[in-house]
Amino acid sequence: MITTERVQLLRNAIKENKPHPFEFDINNTTASLVITIEATMKSLQYTLLISSIVVSLTPVYHGVEIIGGHKVKLHSKPYMASMQAYNNKTKRYEHKCGGALIRRKWVLTAAHCEMTGPIQLVFGAQSLSQNEKSQQRILIKKQHPHPGFNRKTPENDIMLLELSSEAKINKDVKPLNLPKDKGADVKPRTRCTVAGWGVETKNSKSPSDTLQEVKLYVIDRKTCNSKAYYNHKPVVTKDMICVGDSKGRKDACKGDSGGPLICRNKYKGIVSYGRGCADPKKPGIYTLISKKYLSWIEKIIGVQTYNMTTDGLY
Repeated sequence: MITTERVQLLRNAIKENKPHPFEFDINNTTASLVITIEATMKSLQYTLLISSIVVSLTPVYHGVEIIGGHKVKLHSKPYMASMQAYNNKTKRYEHKCGGALIRRKWVLTAAHCEMTGPIQLVFGAQSLSQNEKSQQRILIKKQHPHPGFNRKTPENDIMLLELSSEAKINKDVKPLNLPKDKGADVKPRTRCTVAGWGVETKNSKSPSDTLQEVKLYVIDRKTCNSKAYYNHKPVVTKDMICVGDSKGRKDACKGDSGGPLICRNKYKGIVSYGRGCADPKKPGIYTLISKKYLSWIEKIIGVQTYNMTTDGLY
């Protein structure tokens, strides 16, 4: 049985020995590979036997959860969407990723959130466990991941979701405007907000029932790529933003992937990747909604992103 403590011990051992930057997908029920890792830590020899662990020999970039945040004011973020996959065992839909409604039939999220099987989007939700009157549940017609995305890096981690029917626009469900600044960069030290239903603590396995938000700050790319931070593994490009908390008390992590990053009231990024949670030297990496991606969105949707009415509809 794999406990959180054993997994953390494994991660610490790997970190101490500085191996290749592989991420591990851990599955408590599937025994794909049993490995023994010997690590020297503070002159002590540790032999760790980890069973029921799936090891990926290529970097697996995954998303992140809200750590150190607070509950969002009721329906103050009407553009938020919960992307949910159908679980055949539990016979119900379960939250996997976040996203933002940008048109009546379109949601913007992260490409690594692409999944198989029936998928629904829930709009107008504050609580995922309650059947709130404000909620709208719409099935996804088609997923449009960026053609340049692959799971080995967080590059091009952006995806459009085409809905099977239009969302009904009201006070609880409204689109979020795409940036009208032609994808301009975000300056370091800019304060931004990210929201989602991801887990609230590092060791939690279940998403938050209520929508949470946290305020974070943009970190310049040179710092984020430095040896003390990500050391170019992965490389933070001009189409990405590093956002975090210098004290390591706040973060976005697993469960919030695909959610919108709002900087100075503008939709500037998408929750993409993080190594660990709330580590001041490993801040979250977000997809910047740059000119490159705005052009791609226009191509898929068929309208120019700057030809939008004031309520975000075309």
